[in-house]
Amino acid sequence: MIFSVWIPLLVPFLAVPAARRLAEALPPRPAAWLLAAAATGLAACSTAALGLIALAGALLLPFFASLEDLTSPLDALPAWLAFPAAATAAGLVAASCVALIRTARRHLTELRAAHGRLTPGTGELAVLRDPTPDAYALPGRPGRIVVTTGMLRALGPAEREALFAHERAHLKSRHHLFLAAAELAAHCHPSLRSLRAPLAYALERAADEYAAGAVGDRKLAARAIGRAALATRAAEPSAARPRAVLAAAAGPVPRRVAALLDRRPAPRLPRSRGARLIAAVLLGCLCASAASAVEAAADLHGGIEIAQGEAQR
Repeated sequence: MIFSVWIPLLVPFLAVPAARRLAEALPPRPAAWLLAAAATGLAACSTAALGLIALAGALLLPFFASLEDLTSPLDALPAWLAFPAAATAAGLVAASCVALIRTARRHLTELRAAHGRLTPGTGELAVLRDPTPDAYALPGRPGRIVVTTGMLRALGPAEREALFAHERAHLKSRHHLFLAAAELAAHCHPSLRSLRAPLAYALERAADEYAAGAVGDRKLAARAIGRAALATRAAEPSAARPRAVLAAAAGPVPRRVAALLDRRPAPRLPRSRGARLIAAVLLGCLCASAASAVEAAADLHGGIEIAQGEAQR
């Protein structure tokens, strides 16, 4: 455990850049799955490692040792390292838990407030009387496509349909869960924060492609997104939109429009030697992180059994 428990804490610094590079070579939907899975897996392993460090230090204290019937010292970590490492790990886990709870409560509160501003009904489209141009996908039961009267005035009929198709893609594919996973994972390890922006971009690109297919015109979809973004940025920011939702006018819009206007076929799984190497590095990082966390847990469990066994001889 002395060495294996630190690997899940160090691996994200290498895995995150690899995940970002690989996501750039993938189509939007696989890229979103890759980034969300990497963020969730790395966060779980690093949090587990911190928990094991905290537990190993706690079992050196008489009170916690008595709960496990330990009468001999636990040698999972050196004594000079166990207490400061355990105190630090426990503090980080507690801070992460507090941040996770606060973030989850804030998002739920904002989503409830946003649903409360809508006219009751089961229709998919909800129109807000607001001169500020805005449109977004509001998850919930049921999920709603929210658009303001200001946004409706800024777009033509065909552009509105493209915009609605974009937001419908977010609801249909439950993109808010991907974004929530990255947001929560970012509280577990500092390096995971840099996955949120590329994940949001991949989700918006996936919705862009869905909208282009729904209206059957990539230029129309690109024009709708571009005009919606220009209208949104020319007005004051709307306070009605929750921070946890996805909107067509968000993110690097020029880059998204350029991708829609690109007539080349969508990229498939990368076949170049460099891409395969990056994929191998990322897979190795995820496997090493998970395996090290499991090994550290097994070592700690074995140390506990040894200490208990010596007390029963």
